[in-house]
Amino acid sequence: MKIVTDLPRTVRVMENIWIPLADGTRLAAKIWLPEDAVEHQVPAVLEALPYRKGDGTAIRDEVRYPYLAGHGYAGVRLDLRGSGESDGILDDEYSEQELSDIEQVIAWLVEQEWCTGAVGMWGISWGGFNALQVAARRPPALKAIITMMSADDRYAEDVHYRGGLVLGLDMVHWSTYMLLANAQPPDPAVVGERWRGMWLERMEANEPLARHWLGHQRRDAYWKHASVCEDYSAIECAVYAVGGWQDGYTNTVPRLLQHLTCPRRGLIGPWGHCFPETGTPLPAVGFLQDAVRWWDHWLKGEETGIMDEPMLHAFVHDSVRPHPTYEERPGRWYGAAAWPPPEGGLRRFCLNDGTLDAEPAPEAALRILGRQTTGVEAAGPWCGEGQTADDADDQRRDDGESLVFDSAPLQDDLAILGFPRVTLDLASDRPLALVCVRLCEVFPDGASKLVTRAILNLTHRDSHEHPSPLEPGRRYTVDIELDSMGHVFAAGNTVRVAVSPTYWPWAWPSPEAATLTVFSGGNSALELPELPASWPPPPGFAEPETSPPLEYERSRSGITSRVVMRDVQTGHAELRFLWDSGGEYVLPGGMRVRFDNDAVYSIVEGDPLSANVLVTMAIEFSRAAEGWSTRVEARGEMSCDAGRYIVQSTARGLQDGDVVHERSWRQEFERDLG
Repeated sequence: MKIVTDLPRTVRVMENIWIPLADGTRLAAKIWLPEDAVEHQVPAVLEALPYRKGDGTAIRDEVRYPYLAGHGYAGVRLDLRGSGESDGILDDEYSEQELSDIEQVIAWLVEQEWCTGAVGMWGISWGGFNALQVAARRPPALKAIITMMSADDRYAEDVHYRGGLVLGLDMVHWSTYMLLANAQPPDPAVVGERWRGMWLERMEANEPLARHWLGHQRRDAYWKHASVCEDYSAIECAVYAVGGWQDGYTNTVPRLLQHLTCPRRGLIGPWGHCFPETGTPLPAVGFLQDAVRWWDHWLKGEETGIMDEPMLHAFVHDSVRPHPTYEERPGRWYGAAAWPPPEGGLRRFCLNDGTLDAEPAPEAALRILGRQTTGVEAAGPWCGEGQTADDADDQRRDDGESLVFDSAPLQDDLAILGFPRVTLDLASDRPLALVCVRLCEVFPDGASKLVTRAILNLTHRDSHEHPSPLEPGRRYTVDIELDSMGHVFAAGNTVRVAVSPTYWPWAWPSPEAATLTVFSGGNSALELPELPASWPPPPGFAEPETSPPLEYERSRSGITSRVVMRDVQTGHAELRFLWDSGGEYVLPGGMRVRFDNDAVYSIVEGDPLSANVLVTMAIEFSRAAEGWSTRVEARGEMSCDAGRYIVQSTARGLQDGDVVHERSWRQEFERDLG
């Protein structure tokens, strides 16, 4: 990592700017821009988030926005309505209000004396989502976006559902986080004495967002809103889409490249949910230089050559043995002129009786009841952050609890890039059932490395919008698209497909244990998007650069870990996730922030109705010099019975150790073919 202090233009910072909206609401923004921007106007690049510019993203913002401003841009970091120091209430993700507010902010930017009238948007995760969504609304000044780790389909690709199944890992965890986030106080140093009234207003209006998400278990109008896949042609500005193979949103990148008609570019690295220039697992890339080339081309009209390069730069993993944590992934970059890559092929295997073969064998009926604890130890997170234990561990235990189909040892390396597909000819003995399909690479000593996977609610086999129950005993042909991946299966190793009717805590279990019958031979098959055996390297990336990091005190490092516990006698199993829990830091100006984040996913073998998620979170903000101290706590628990999902939540705000607001909710949702 190269720290750059000598930038082309001197940068000044506007710590807090109020942006007025038509309804009288004021949104808070921090702006980095060249000192001489009034004399020599610059384009603006906007990021709109609910994560608190003053203390929530201050550390990561400092290594990016001065760099951007020093290259001739106004970097604008906006707190969404109801977050940070902005007025109002935030009552859902990507609401019509949020997107309308951003359009008004873009119009305000155009009118500033330092702005050329050209605007871009960029962001990771939430900011990547709304960049895509605002692009589809076509505000005239928005010329280009960079969307990182985001989704084109809010139902299929976000933290709520996967394959029409409640995502046990993230549904209530994210709802609890947003319950915590929406109850956080504004900073008195910015908003003054009205901070406490704003805080109480937020806590009074706060509601668990699971009420929206579990209230819409099908892909209905709620999810179609702001899903740009509903009309890709609505996006006319240039789009640079970025993903990471360890991240949960990578499928968006190839889909955007395939379906958009606007100028577009893609980048997929080995990273988790993090920026490419600081991304882990390594290698990171010089993404900020690439971003400046992108903005120079689309916001300044300069010829940088960026659009002459391949449409997609994708990192293709080399074969590695399974391990939960990688500091670096070996591999090589591939450049695709179009998507799907015109030089790509298709390798097809028939699923026979325990084998993968070029030709079908006589049919066999293979049955599996499965275990409710499959996935607990080795599945790993749905969305890795590039941290400790963010990769799936050795799959041998889960493979042993699944139907497996193995190829013969490969004679040559087999490189893939894209979406593997598995077709299963199957039947279920229950009207409600799910299937998990994993693609693995198996080493000669039996070690099994997860390559990619998918889960599917079988009642959604034909449609997420109009699901229908299974007819027990009836045979269905089901096509399952696995998550996209770039990977090389090494010569001498084996390709494995593993099939199970359970996968906790990714998939919320079916209300009754279901036995699946997979009919091998015939229609059941695996299709792999094969790359040529060798390819010329695309243009390389420069060494990562950033502006100097923020000088702050890390008073306590948080704990990130995954802990599995099993009671052999009772069959109770639980997985405990800690995400940087207990981390504490003090920012310039004296703001101290501490965050605790703990989640436990439990289930009892043989009892799908025992599934339970318990999340506890807390965040503290204080300034010792002012004698100001606040704490917000949130708790969320999700359980079920045969006909309902049950979510119980609590949020509490404390000032100087005394409770100033507390509220609890119990919400019940009828299970809709889930």
